[in-house]
Amino acid sequence: MTTTDPPAPDTETTGTATPRTETPGTKAPGTDACGIEATEDDAPPLSAVARGRRSFRRWRRTRPFWAALWIALGGFVIFFLPMAPLGRILQVGVGGIAGMAGGVVIMAMALLVLALPSQRHTAGTIAVIAGVASFPLSNLGGLFIGMALSVLGGAMAFGWLPEKPAKRRGGLLRRGRATDGTPGSPASVGSGSA
Repeated sequence: MTTTDPPAPDTETTGTATPRTETPGTKAPGTDACGIEATEDDAPPLSAVARGRRSFRRWRRTRPFWAALWIALGGFVIFFLPMAPLGRILQVGVGGIAGMAGGVVIMAMALLVLALPSQRHTAGTIAVIAGVASFPLSNLGGLFIGMALSVLGGAMAFGWLPEKPAKRRGGLLRRGRATDGTPGSPASVGSGSA
C-alpha cells in the first residue's frame, strides 16, 4: 500500500499562497534559529575590548596616526643609538648629547602631531629638519634608519588631510534646470555653456 500526499492547491486559481515549510535545522536568511528576524538592536553587546578597539579606531582616523608613529620610531632610534656600546658608536662626546637632544625633539613632535593635528605642518617640518640635522650630529642620523623614519613621518604628517564632509547634492549645475521636465536655461560649464 502506498500513500500519496494530496495535491497542493494552485496559487493562481485560489489566490492564496501555500505556506512555506522548512526542514528542521535550516533557517531563512536574516533570521535566528527560532525563525525571528534579527536586527542590529538584537545584536549581542560588544565586549570591553571590542568597544575599546572601535573607539581607538575612530580616534586614530581623526589625526595623522601613522605619521606620528614613524616620527616617534625615528626619534627613538636617534635618541637611543648614542647609548649603544662604545664599539657601535661612530661619534662620542658632544655628538652623543646632540643626538639625544635631537631624538627628544623628534619624539616631542610625534606627540604634538597626535595631540594637535591642526599643527601637523609645523611639527612635520620640524621633524624633517631635526631628522636631517641628526645626520652630522648623531651617528649618521641613527645609522640612516632614524633619519629616514623621521623624514618619512614628517612628510606624511605634512601631507595628511582630515576627512572632508560629504558633498551636497545639487549645486550650480542643477540650479539652472527645471524640475518638471521642461528645459530651463543652460547651465554654464567651464567657459562655454551646455
